[in-house]
Amino acid sequence: MMQIQTVLFILLALIMALVVVLFQYYYKNKRKGKLWLILSFLRFLAIFGIILLLVNPKFTKYEYTLEKTNLVILADNSSSITARDRAQVISSLSSIRNNTKGLSQSFNILNYSFGVDLTHSDSLGPVEKSTNISKALSRINEIFTGTKTAVVLFSDGNQTIGQDYEFYGKQQKFPIYPVVLGDTTRYDDITISQINANKYAFLKNKFPLEVFIAYEGKEEVSSELQVLVDGKLAYREMVALSNISNTKIISTHIEASTGGMKNIKVIIAPLPNEKNTVNNEKLLAVEVLDEKTNVAIISTIQHPDIGALKKSIESNEQRLVTIYRPDTDLIKLQEVDVYILYQPDASFNKVYEQINVRNSNSFTVLGTYTDLNFLNKIQNNFLIETTYPKQEIFASPNAVFSKFDISQFSLKDFPPLLSDAGPVNILGSGEPLLKVRIKGVDLDQPLLAVMEKKTEKHAILAGENIWKWRLQSYRNDQTFENFDGFLGKLIFYLSTSKGKNRLILDYSSTYNNSSETQIKATYFDEAFVFDANASINIKLRNTTTNTSIEVPMLLKDGYYEADLSNLSPGKYDFTVTLTKENLNRSGSFTILDFDAEKQFTSSNYDKLNRLAKNTDGKLYFPDQLDSLAMALQNDPKFIPVQKSKQIVVPLIDFKFLLGIIIAALSLEWFIRKFNGLT
Repeated sequence: MMQIQTVLFILLALIMALVVVLFQYYYKNKRKGKLWLILSFLRFLAIFGIILLLVNPKFTKYEYTLEKTNLVILADNSSSITARDRAQVISSLSSIRNNTKGLSQSFNILNYSFGVDLTHSDSLGPVEKSTNISKALSRINEIFTGTKTAVVLFSDGNQTIGQDYEFYGKQQKFPIYPVVLGDTTRYDDITISQINANKYAFLKNKFPLEVFIAYEGKEEVSSELQVLVDGKLAYREMVALSNISNTKIISTHIEASTGGMKNIKVIIAPLPNEKNTVNNEKLLAVEVLDEKTNVAIISTIQHPDIGALKKSIESNEQRLVTIYRPDTDLIKLQEVDVYILYQPDASFNKVYEQINVRNSNSFTVLGTYTDLNFLNKIQNNFLIETTYPKQEIFASPNAVFSKFDISQFSLKDFPPLLSDAGPVNILGSGEPLLKVRIKGVDLDQPLLAVMEKKTEKHAILAGENIWKWRLQSYRNDQTFENFDGFLGKLIFYLSTSKGKNRLILDYSSTYNNSSETQIKATYFDEAFVFDANASINIKLRNTTTNTSIEVPMLLKDGYYEADLSNLSPGKYDFTVTLTKENLNRSGSFTILDFDAEKQFTSSNYDKLNRLAKNTDGKLYFPDQLDSLAMALQNDPKFIPVQKSKQIVVPLIDFKFLLGIIIAALSLEWFIRKFNGLT
């Protein structure tokens, strides 16, 4: 539609162009003829075109569109959906697509399926081993944000991974209409819902095991819980449950008597007439580590501190403490992990030489018998000021210590230590655990500090009589745990070296067969810069079937990854190899024979109903699809809306008009020259 103002401008342009041409070619000009008519017409075109360019006339037009609501059909594609229910879903999808109830007239129908993740698909694909309903709903939120959308969810309501979808539903922007699949009948069922255990345990120690048991039923029942380690009974307990007390947590400790990977099976005996017994057992794996830490206490004097240190460190059975004199044959010290140098003097010279050659970790304890001048010369980790008198020094914790957690360590009523050393100056990278307090005044001086130098770790305690601390810890708590735990963390820190591995692996020792089994690797060049051009392969061997496969690791965002989610359950040894140089790393993991989707006997329609209410939707069953279609079509929120869009279009194309102007002027000039006109 063209405005009247635009029409008037065009007429004015026409008149102005005509006036100019008449003035230039006909006013006081007696020449007539066909040539003059052609020249005046070309001049008219040029002038009229120039004025049109200045006016730039436009007209508007309207486009009308019908905006429909998006109807997202979201189908559960996990293995908990039976073949019969899958057939029901496929039939429902076909019915909706064929528009038997006219839904396509009011909605844009889009089909998605989900298991671990969301997939855009018009049909159900291969069955997935996990269900993440909340993730699927979240992805739908992201895709259709800012639009009118309704979601029809075909599912049994049983989720195995991810955030609880019932609570996530309160964040959902679109109404959800669940269609309940599966058996809605409630059966008596006792299940092991969860097991908590550490991935690792130390040899000869006990590791904690926590079992969560749930019961659905009306009667009081009892059943026996058994824990089997590598097929041998390690623990048993009778469990009583009822419809009121329908959950129970069993906590126990299992002896790690031998090293290696331990397969643990937890079984709860089935109830009489129990329909689903798959969820009556769970498997997990714990790796028992045989990592004995050898600690050497080296001293020329006898002191109660030495006995206290030995007792405290050996309270952890994974640590062995041996006491030596500094003149001991150094061959005996070659297997030492941590050297405790108690009040060293000049006789420690060879011991320090061995520590330097082996790049070993050490813990130096000062006292009134320490040769401070020798100590300052023999090492370069710290420097101690000398010529100070003997004095009592108390300890205060460093609240910002970051190497390991010391927040549980209490110094309540701890007596002072004795020292004739001055302030300890840390050379290089270091951090105090405890600081000095003298006569109630906190000084910014380390009493106990740790230092790091390349792959080495060192610690220093600037005072003797630490045995009194251990005794006071027992007086406070009737146990040595406070002191022993603190010293144990320090020894563990000193017994582990950082090192700089150029090929670093990230993997778990155990995987569920329904989870994503992945191994990640990070590779650095000799300058320790990440190399994104490396060629890395991983070779795996199933120790049960003795079959091997080799696959390349693919570059991801700052690491390499091998996706092994298609492996069958079993134990695997693997080696990751860098092809361009002789560099490899090995490991092992176990894939458990566990399918979380088989833990459910019936649909969780109560939870689906709460999801529907939280999103202003409504719950339906498969035989109510006609009612669902009718409700969607009749809901005022989903009525299609006709929208118009005003489009302003230039009347004349700029380039085309400019071409006409140039052509007209050029042709006029050529004709005038050809005919000898000026």
